[in-house]
Amino acid sequence: MPTLTQDLKARLGIFESDADQVYGLLAEYSDPGALLHAAEAVREDGYRHFDTHSPFPIHGMDEAMGLGNAVGVGFFTFGGGLTGLAVAYLLQWWTAAVDYPINISGKPFFAVEPSVPIMFELTVLFAAFGAVAGMLALNGLPRPYNPLFYSDRFKGATDDRFFLHVAASDDQFDVEDTAALLHRLGAHHIEVVKDDGTADA
Repeated sequence: MPTLTQDLKARLGIFESDADQVYGLLAEYSDPGALLHAAEAVREDGYRHFDTHSPFPIHGMDEAMGLGNAVGVGFFTFGGGLTGLAVAYLLQWWTAAVDYPINISGKPFFAVEPSVPIMFELTVLFAAFGAVAGMLALNGLPRPYNPLFYSDRFKGATDDRFFLHVAASDDQFDVEDTAALLHRLGAHHIEVVKDDGTADA
């Protein structure tokens, strides 16, 4: 069960430290092309728990990392829309036919036709709530803490630097072997990031 939980969290980009508090290796690359090539090579080498960080989206990175299409948000949106439709229907029926029925010229207490605007509005509203909730859940957000924040160099990930992080939770992770692989792939700086507030070059 712990392995299943660890794999599910890793799919969300939430990695765990090993017994020595090592969170993983953070490798810096010179440009987007080098990062793309490194991500593809790391995946082909069998690593599964890794992530890339850059100041802008890099075309082809999803494919290089082996990420599939994100279909989960659609299910959250559809579920939210159905919930909104059901809530609106029940709201209109309850208020018109049960809670406060008014006899107006012998017309039925409840009819679908005049309820359509409310049903439409709540369907759209709940679908939007479902989309936002699904996006946050599937991205593992909010996540205010990440051991990568201990690295001073990592601050450049929002400016002009390109990083590949290989997590210590990966089955193939070994500090020396993984660092050697990242060096072969062109990393010009590698840090061992720990979950105790330190980052060692």
